[in-house]
Amino acid sequence: MKISISAVGRLRNSPEKELIDDYLSRFSKLSKPFGLSLNSVIEIEDKKGGGPISEAKLLTKNFQKNSKIIALDEGGEALSSKEFAKYLSNWAADGIGYCHIVIGGPDGLDKSLLEKSDLKISFGKMVWPHMLARVMIAEQLYRSATILAGNPYHRE
Repeated sequence: MKISISAVGRLRNSPEKELIDDYLSRFSKLSKPFGLSLNSVIEIEDKKGGGPISEAKLLTKNFQKNSKIIALDEGGEALSSKEFAKYLSNWAADGIGYCHIVIGGPDGLDKSLLEKSDLKISFGKMVWPHMLARVMIAEQLYRSATILAGNPYHRE
C-alpha cells in the first residue's frame, strides 16, 4: 500500500523538515516487506483564502479511487502505536493500494473530508502546529514499520 501525506502549507528548510525526511527515509527502508511504501508528501496552499472547504478540494485532487483516508483531527481517536500499525498492516494485506494521511490548516479539516475519512486519529486533546503533526505522523509511520519488523525501537 502506497502511503501519501497530504498537508496544508509548505515546509521550507527547517529542523522539522529534516526530522520528517529522516523518519520517512527510515520508514521507506523498513516497510517494503510488509506491503507498505511511501508514495509522496503533497503540500497544498490555498492562495485564495477559502479556508477548510477550499483546502479540502485541493487535498482530495490527489486522492486515488478506493484508497483509505486517515484524517488527523483533534476529535479523532487516540490510537496506540501498535493499533496504528495494525490498521496499516491490515489494509495492505486486504489489497488496498493507497492510503492518504491528511493534515489540515490552522482551521482544521472540512467536515466533508472528515466524513470521507476511514480513520480519524488524534495526537491527544492538545492542538499541535501542523509542522509538528507532520513530524509526529512521520515518526509513527517509522514506528509502525519497526513494530511490524519486530525491531526493538518500539518499547512497551
